[in-house]
Amino acid sequence: MHKYLDNPTPHRPLITKASKLDPFKDDMQRLLDIAPTVSAMVIRQRLEEQGCQGAITLGRDSLHRVRPSAQHPPAFLRFDSPPGVQCQIDWGHFGSLAYGNTTRKLYCLAVVACQSRMLSLALTHSQRQETWHRCLLHAFPFCQGPPKALVHDNMLTAVIEHHGPVVRCNEPFLEFRRPCQSTPIACNVGQPQENGNVEQGAIPSIRHTFWPLREFTHFDDLQAQAKDWRDQGANRRVHRTTGWRPIERFRPEALRPLPEFLPACRDHAVAKGHADFSSQCDGNTYAAPPWAIGKTLPVKAAHHVTLYFQDKAIATHARCGQRTQRLALPAHRQAAQQHQQRPWRSADVAAFVSLGEGAKDYRERLAPTQPPLQKSVKKLLELKDDYGTQALLEALERASQHRAYGAHSIENMLYQAMTPQRQHPPVRLQQQHRNPLRLDAPSVAEFETCILKRSRS
Repeated sequence: MHKYLDNPTPHRPLITKASKLDPFKDDMQRLLDIAPTVSAMVIRQRLEEQGCQGAITLGRDSLHRVRPSAQHPPAFLRFDSPPGVQCQIDWGHFGSLAYGNTTRKLYCLAVVACQSRMLSLALTHSQRQETWHRCLLHAFPFCQGPPKALVHDNMLTAVIEHHGPVVRCNEPFLEFRRPCQSTPIACNVGQPQENGNVEQGAIPSIRHTFWPLREFTHFDDLQAQAKDWRDQGANRRVHRTTGWRPIERFRPEALRPLPEFLPACRDHAVAKGHADFSSQCDGNTYAAPPWAIGKTLPVKAAHHVTLYFQDKAIATHARCGQRTQRLALPAHRQAAQQHQQRPWRSADVAAFVSLGEGAKDYRERLAPTQPPLQKSVKKLLELKDDYGTQALLEALERASQHRAYGAHSIENMLYQAMTPQRQHPPVRLQQQHRNPLRLDAPSVAEFETCILKRSRS
């Protein structure tokens, strides 16, 4: 008590304890001078090489005390643009959605009007160039027009090079914004505060206010709930910074009118028509008319997938979120069945079937084999002209017993059994459309009867 009364504020000497890092402070400062943003883990690895045995927490605490950024945090000026001048844009990643036995990543593009803090959002499964343009086209009508400037970070779909004051924008993005007459403004590298209305405002608000405990049945349901939250919640609550509701502070008349013609901005690819009359797109198979087999088909996709041939749409399907699915229209199935039956209707096949039941049975077994049906039938008819109908039918029966299906097998059997009856080719008519006609072999008895009738007369 007497000591306190004599000296109410005694001076207590500061006792500093020795640290394991004291011998290495100069080395730590040297490393910080080389790389001011280096992590404590990297510094520990460098000091361990020199014999330091301190724990990682000692390095972290020491860095908090000596790192310049911790001692002198930067100051930023708040900037608010006039109505209709700037919109800030950024992507946010929200995990993935399940589609059956597969998943697709979920992204959200947020567009914020800087003056009013009016929010527009769009949920997607990709960040491709066309998707980025399509989301902006959905945001501009909601805001009733494009702004004078679009502020964004250095995403590859907008900026391909940024070194100091030199900014080189993505050429497709420049072509997209030219009709809207909006100037792109790329933030400086490592300066998120320049896009803070969306990076530190809209995206965290969506992540912590809309997304938690959200229940939905499918992607379209989630998209509808996001729009309802945007209209009833985000744009009607009192903004903490402005003190206004965004819907009340928004001035649509300050924005520029939308251009009369806007691009479609659909995802595009080039696919080939496969033998099963389909084309691959986005992990799924979409059917096309059978006549498109082997042709190059441009594919354009947004909410629907459309296949084109010579600038004409030949098939349109609803886009499927799953993978390894096959989507076909009933008309395509019917056309495929008719396409499969077409070879059976040719004149050569009809002539071959008319030879008898053996030829009919052999044709049915010949169809699933590798050689084309019409080519094989044409060769068999030529063998019939050379060796005769009866010899061909016997060869077909022997081939069926040995499961030897093909014109070459029949030709070998006939060659081994007998020599050709005639080797000269058939007479070729000048009228080419009559050459495919096939007639039965003439009967000698009919000629003899005709000659006898003439001699008697």
